[in-house]
Amino acid sequence: MTKLVASQREMATVEMTAGDASANRFQRVAHAKINLSLHVTGRRDDGYHLLDSLVGFAALGDIVSISSATADVFEISGPFSQMLSKESPDDNLVVKARDWLKARHGDLGLHISSSRIHLQKRLPIASGIGGGSSDAAATLGALARLWRTPADVLEDHATIAAALGADVPMCLHQSPLRVTGIGEKIAPWLHVPLLPCVLVNPGQAVSTPAVFKALGRRDNEPLNGMPPTFGSVEELAHWLRTETRNDLQAPAQSLCPPIETCRDALHRSGALLARMSGSGATCFGLFGTIEGAQNAASAIAQHQPEWFVETTAILPSPPQRDEDYGKWVESMKLVRSLH
Repeated sequence: MTKLVASQREMATVEMTAGDASANRFQRVAHAKINLSLHVTGRRDDGYHLLDSLVGFAALGDIVSISSATADVFEISGPFSQMLSKESPDDNLVVKARDWLKARHGDLGLHISSSRIHLQKRLPIASGIGGGSSDAAATLGALARLWRTPADVLEDHATIAAALGADVPMCLHQSPLRVTGIGEKIAPWLHVPLLPCVLVNPGQAVSTPAVFKALGRRDNEPLNGMPPTFGSVEELAHWLRTETRNDLQAPAQSLCPPIETCRDALHRSGALLARMSGSGATCFGLFGTIEGAQNAASAIAQHQPEWFVETTAILPSPPQRDEDYGKWVESMKLVRSLH
């Protein structure tokens, strides 16, 4: 890889971060985590399930805003803030991420400021798209910029993230991945194009432990290696539809029948693939174009005005070659125009 492309790949990881270093204010999008496939392949003696999953991150997400303050403050707003506002702030992964990173700085004798953290909650709660985990990962990233965290502390991020939850380490990457084990084994999924999609949630929270309890078989087949390279969204969607699955979809639908209704609505609206993400209840539909996704979202929202329905796109892989950079830039411009 050339030095030019390496620097561009670094740009990809911070593309959705904005900030004013002179004013000590930073803002980061906590992208929705989408399980494009999720194979449950076993269960460890400690009860953790083994997974083999292809993961992407949608342009849509919560927004974490961080600035210097005289004392630590945590605030929540947004359309899905009410449920979180009833809980103790100490139970929120954003606060836990702040406290873990702050303690690590303290262990090393590094002086840091207090912080004001504002979480704009735009994603449904307990919906299978990793909202809380992505919030924590975004908090770690934004605080690292606020505090000008040294490189040796940055290397601890993965360890801190794993302590916060199994999904948090993957959310640090914000680009397509293959994730195995209990979420700790992470490999980049290269050459994934921008994937226009629609997210649909029927407005019902689903308990992840309940879904796993309803799962009939836990030793299912893993993926057959890394996915091949695809020339189009249509090719990728066909491969996902024929070669992969979400093993939690059937048990989740047994507990929450509207999940199937969401998938049916996406299919009827022209989705190339309609599947549940994670343990539900959010479903995603892949479309060949942004315009197709927007038309589908409009039609679904018109018939189901009480549902959460959003047009977005799953972020592409960072460019691997110099000649890939121009297409990646155009994709990111399109992403910014969506949200």
